[in-house]
Amino acid sequence: MAADPLEEARAALDAAGHLPDAELDIAAVALQFARVDAPEADWRAASAELSGIARAAVAAAAADAAADEGDPGRRRAVLAGLLHGSLGFAGDAETYDDLANANLIRVLERRRGLPVALGILWLHAAEAAGWAAHGVDFPGHFLVALEGPQGQVVVDVFGGGEALEAPDLRALIKRFEGPAAELRPGLLRPMGKREVLLRLQNNIKLRRLRAGLLDRALACTEDMLRLAPDAAALWREAALMNQRLDRVGAALLCFDRFLDLVPEGEAAARIRGLAAELRQRLN
Repeated sequence: MAADPLEEARAALDAAGHLPDAELDIAAVALQFARVDAPEADWRAASAELSGIARAAVAAAAADAAADEGDPGRRRAVLAGLLHGSLGFAGDAETYDDLANANLIRVLERRRGLPVALGILWLHAAEAAGWAAHGVDFPGHFLVALEGPQGQVVVDVFGGGEALEAPDLRALIKRFEGPAAELRPGLLRPMGKREVLLRLQNNIKLRRLRAGLLDRALACTEDMLRLAPDAAALWREAALMNQRLDRVGAALLCFDRFLDLVPEGEAAARIRGLAAELRQRLN
């Protein structure tokens, strides 16, 4: 009997949930999320394309001595030339809220995506080339930072891989937070791979919530918890969604898991109160 594709993908997410962040293959995990979201899509073709991107990144890195020696600006130029130039990936500004923009299989097919989806391709290519890179948790707009012995460059992957200097970042924060916003410490906080993947899936969860698809938003949250089983905030969200769907037993299990992770404090006290109210409904 052929294996169920959804079961396969979710088993892969469960396995990834037990790995330390550094050992995650960020594109491979994003591909499993995409399989769950679009089980009819050709994930094997997408996997083959990811392998092709990795090989091309290795070749491009070897062909640029300055990049290979650690110049982050040259590294940016090499990856921008590959991903946005040769391969034609771009940010989808026209249909930004299309769920396909957060599904890596569809992004590979359409050559369009959200900043975080394109960022995963950048991180995948950089890792293949042997270059240090990480996601940047910039408010409202995911960025990528490429590192090297000669410093760091921040990249707008949605904008074609352009480098962002301080004036550009200042304009960007004003765009998302208003004209009074200014650059401040922490705006370029590095993100781990798991955090980047959760940000990708959060786009799907939020769009489903806005569309009133609570059960599908819950399913997305449950899959996120496969990758991040110790994410207390996600357990709380799953509990509240289950409660709204009148799945009392499931809600209580999620509340209990949250309290295992956050046993003290104001949040824990609120959750204990909600759980007590729910248990009364079972009596």
